[in-house]
Amino acid sequence: MKTQTVNEVFYEVLEELHSKHLPSRNSFFQRLAAFPHEKLRSSTFLGELYFRYQAACHATRVMIYHIPHLDSPPLRVRKLRFISDDDGLEGGDTHHYQLSRAFAHMGADFIIPDEEFGDLSQLKKLLDPTTVRFLSLVQDLYPNSLGPWCIIEAFADDWMKALMNSLAGCFPSIKKEPYFADCFAQGIEERHARESLNLTGEVLLRSPELLMETIDGARMMAIGLDDFWSGLERLLVEG
Repeated sequence: MKTQTVNEVFYEVLEELHSKHLPSRNSFFQRLAAFPHEKLRSSTFLGELYFRYQAACHATRVMIYHIPHLDSPPLRVRKLRFISDDDGLEGGDTHHYQLSRAFAHMGADFIIPDEEFGDLSQLKKLLDPTTVRFLSLVQDLYPNSLGPWCIIEAFADDWMKALMNSLAGCFPSIKKEPYFADCFAQGIEERHARESLNLTGEVLLRSPELLMETIDGARMMAIGLDDFWSGLERLLVEG
């Protein structure tokens, strides 16, 4: 019987998590697509949807600075490319501002200005309990394991497409918003998914003792992401 390598075990777990927790299969996106247009156009509702989603994304952008094990100069350079893509360090636009403009064009009434998306502990004071749980999970997991980061990067392209398609029935022009259009045209999230997997694989080959904590972190993040979508679905039910 063939003995699996640490990478084969990890990739097998990721495939399992992908099949069980792929965001586009979550009922939130189906419910959002079917949400009455008059309710979806509410500036208050759009503002709350934006605030929760932007806060969750903000947490992953903040905590990527703290992911572990990428300490050598070449690994730090590869990590920096993720940060550059998200935060426009090379003179490009940032995902945060692209998203806020997209929701502004839909008519969202913003709860806080962009500049107040800073310290996560302060941000959590303004959020609903489910989104607070997600931010806390990202804060707790990202510094301890590469698994949670892999899950977010592996699922981001899928959930962005699901969000765009769910809103497009009411807001057709959303498909042209840079937050979606530029990202998909350049394959940014797909590239991030591959690179996060490659980086984690290199770390596990060098330090196989990290396998179980990497797997455990990935599982917890996949479950936590499901819980976050469920919180957004409750927002629809309440709306």
